Order: sequence, then C-alpha cells, then structure tokens
Amino acid sequence: MNVLRSLRPAWPQALDLPKGQMPIDPYLALSALALTLTGFVMIASASMDVAARDFGSPTYFMMRHGFFVVLAFITVAVISRIPLSLWERYSVLLLLVGIILLALVFLPGVGREVNGSRRWISMGFFNLQTSEIAKICMVLFMSGYLVRRLDEVRSSWFGVIKPALPLALYVLLLIVQPDFGATVVLMGTVMGMIFLGGMRFGQFSLVIVGVVGLAYSMAIFQPYRLARLRSFQDPWADPFGTGYQLSQAQIAFGRGEWFGTGLGNSIQKLFYLPEAHTDFIYSILSEEMGLVGALAIIAIYMLLVTRIFLIGRQAEKQSQFFKAYASYGFGFIFAGQAMINIGVNVGALPTKGLTLPLLSYGGSSLLASACMIAIILRIDYELKRERLNQVRPGRRRSQ
Repeated sequence: MNVLRSLRPAWPQALDLPKGQMPIDPYLALSALALTLTGFVMIASASMDVAARDFGSPTYFMMRHGFFVVLAFITVAVISRIPLSLWERYSVLLLLVGIILLALVFLPGVGREVNGSRRWISMGFFNLQTSEIAKICMVLFMSGYLVRRLDEVRSSWFGVIKPALPLALYVLLLIVQPDFGATVVLMGTVMGMIFLGGMRFGQFSLVIVGVVGLAYSMAIFQPYRLARLRSFQDPWADPFGTGYQLSQAQIAFGRGEWFGTGLGNSIQKLFYLPEAHTDFIYSILSEEMGLVGALAIIAIYMLLVTRIFLIGRQAEKQSQFFKAYASYGFGFIFAGQAMINIGVNVGALPTKGLTLPLLSYGGSSLLASACMIAIILRIDYELKRERLNQVRPGRRRSQ
C-alpha cells in the first residue's frame, strides 16, 4: 500500500516556481524529443524500400517504430512519476532482475536467436533485448552501492572489488550471448561511476589496464571479432566481403558532401547498405542531410549528455548522491553508445551492433532510453523541489 501511495506524486502543479522556470530541464527534454522525432523521420526514409521488398508494405518499419515512439512517450509519463527513493530502495532487487533477464535468453522457447546471437526474449509483437534493461538495472544498483559504501570505495580495494563481482556475472552472460558492444558500454559505465565516486586514480589506472587487456584477449581469441578488427582497419581491402558494410557506409558519407542529397534521396539505402535503418542509420542521415546534418546530430547528443551530467553535478551539490550517480551512469550510457555507434559508422571503430540511442530503429533501445530520460527528468524535478522547499521552509512538501 505504501508503494502504491508513493506512485502518486504531483507534477508541475506541486511547484510554485519563479516565472519562466520549468519543473524539468527543458534542454534535456527538447534534445531527447529532437533525436526521437529525427529518428522516426530517418527510419521512415531509410526503411521503405527494404520493407516493401521483405514485408510487402513500405510503411512496415515506420508504423512499428511509430508505435514504439508513442509507447516511449507513455513510458516517460509513467516512469517520471516514480520517486527516486523507490528506485534506491529496490536497487538490489533490480540487480537480480537484470541477471534473470540476461539468463532467460538461453531458455529454449523463451530466448530468440538472430544472426547467431541470443540476445532477445520474444514478447509476441516485438523482441525484448535484455541487455538494454540490464544496463539500467546495473546503473541503479551501482548508484545504491556507492551511496552505502562510498567511504569503503574511496579507502580500499575491497570496496572496488565487491561491485566487480555482480558486474563480472553480467559481463559473462553478455559475452556468452554474445553481445560485445553492450559489454563494453556496461563496463565503461560502471568504471566511470566508481571513478566519479572517488576511486583513487592509481586504482583506476590499474583497473583500466586490466579491462583493456581483457578486451584485447576477447578480440584476438574470437575469430569473428578478429576479422571485424582487420576489416575495420582497411575495409577497402575486401569491399565485397568482410569490409562490405563499412565501405558502403563510407560511400554514403561521401555522397552526402556538405548539405546532403535531400531527404529520401539516399542511394545507399536501396539494398546497398545492410541494416540501414538500425545500426547504420547515421550513415543514411549523413548522406541525405550532409555534413551539416551529421554535425547537428552530434551537437544535440552533446547537449543531451551535458545536461545529464550537469543534473548529476547539481544532485551532488545538494548531497543527493544516489541521484547524482544514477545521472552519471545514464550519462555514460548515452555518451558511450552514441560515440561507439557514430564511430562505427564513420569507420573509426570496428562494428559492434550497438544502436544509436533515441534515433535507431528498435523498440527495446527506444523504450530503455525513454526510461533513462524519465528517471533523469524526475531527478531534476526532485532537486528543484528540494531547493524550493529550502527557500520556503514553511511550504508543505509535495509527495
């Protein structure tokens, strides 16, 4: 009953803010909205010919993604009403939820295999990629752990090693799937959170060396990963084999020039560039909108991530450390996935299979991103509410 009561907080009407000030960060909300709507337009443009060939309807992917866009807005409206105290209270339980979801993909009849990877649970009308939810669970768990054990993290190796154990289990399950991209993002996120929590620089350096060594070992002992690395270094050495996808993406960038070929005028989406509406949507965007459009998307991501970290910094100033670490963790996820996806598209990184947050086609990615944005907006709202209550101590606190 107490949990149900806690899910009924008032929203903007609870804050008597000064004129011109919004209850949530407008730059964060607008940048997330801009990326989501741009993604919908670009997915519609990039997928029509493939959808017409494979499903008999050019609007197949557009309609499906449109449904998830609406669902994402509903998700933000619902999740943003959940107090952060509830997430903190059940952070350990969320860790177990993430482990269970990552393990369920291996159950026959539950998990679904696509292109040799078992990363999805069939939900009937769509496939849930469990790593997207698991990353959120790990960030919330780590935020709670850092609040409870902050002195231990800052003073000894034991405080750093303890959260490494559940992280190792997550990483093991992700590698077996296999999902190397999600593994890199998750490990980078956790290390970033621990470092911002006050981990000593010497300890952090040793951890970085160990992680880099582990990643290198994973790459050289798996033939398909080694082939990806070789093709990434020179995709034109085998433009019709291992380097085909990357070489076609580079052609898309070249055709875009400064201002692009115009919306809908991409040539590479006409069956030349595989997965044009998913992992390589940024290449199609660059072809149709040019360098100017490509840089504009990067600028929006920079604004999004900057606002997230500023909200985390404000939470730290107000001694709301769970909110601070949760913001930092989600900021690392958005920044890491955007950097890796864009790096893959431009040929600066080997292919990882990571979506571009809020922009690529994919219901799991979009809904997970919506959940993270909603939690961050809630953090910003609660921080403003606390500041306002401190200014007006006689005012009744909203629940």
